Amino acid sequence: MAETWSAWQPLPASWTPTARVLRETLDGGQAFRWTLSADGLWHGVFGQHVVRLRHTARNRVEWSAPAALAKKTAPALLHYLDLDRDADALADSLPWRSDQHLARCLSEFPGLRILRQPFGETLLCFLCSATKQIVQIKQMVALLAERHGAEIAPGVFRLPTWTELAAVPEPELRKCLLGFRARYISDTAKFLANHPGWLDETEALPYAEAKARLCSLAGVGEKVADCVLLFGANKLEAFPVDVWIIRTMATRYGLENWSPAQIAHFGRVHFGPLAGLAQQFLFAYERAQR
Repeated sequence: MAETWSAWQPLPASWTPTARVLRETLDGGQAFRWTLSADGLWHGVFGQHVVRLRHTARNRVEWSAPAALAKKTAPALLHYLDLDRDADALADSLPWRSDQHLARCLSEFPGLRILRQPFGETLLCFLCSATKQIVQIKQMVALLAERHGAEIAPGVFRLPTWTELAAVPEPELRKCLLGFRARYISDTAKFLANHPGWLDETEALPYAEAKARLCSLAGVGEKVADCVLLFGANKLEAFPVDVWIIRTMATRYGLENWSPAQIAHFGRVHFGPLAGLAQQFLFAYERAQR
């Protein structure tokens, strides 16, 4: 039976992203469960929620969800998109007035947001990310959901919980195209299953302490930890350093041959407590130029 969807409803008028900014927000490397269909609709899954988004005239965004889930999805979506906070004010507080390149990045992607994703899901997704591109990460995450998650709408599956993953043999995880990442996910799942509440405790800690705890998990280095904290715990001081950030910091800021740890420290000092937000603008701009 075909799914019955709720009527289209507008998101708050405080967020009017261009189609380019909407794409970068949903499909630029923060999250891996959004797809753009041929009819121009974005289809996404987060937590127990299934959502469609469409971009309309005057850069408005409308949403719809399975009718049976729409009442719970409404507040969850506002939180997920961080629409209870003024993103323009946050961006304006970045040091763009003294940083010409940052100012250029902000003008190219006005309204770019940091998503507020479920913490445990974010950890799982970024454990899949090592040495992989976005399209490959999305494929692995989709297979994990289809084979080991529960169906939350017809043909749509949530990601498995860490407790569920702890019961999956590593060879079965490898069938999700995880490769060596299967061992990291298996080991992390077993640890988390034996330490209930560990993720909640970690998410609530200050940035440095939370990062140190995450880096104690199998397969979690500084870059993965920073991604998880930025996109899953909304710790905006996190400054993930990947190949795009290494390039932009070398070519735009003169940090040739700096280590990722040195670049991350520079980012947190130069851009301040919202360094992670600045990172997203730098990342989006650099990818667009290349």
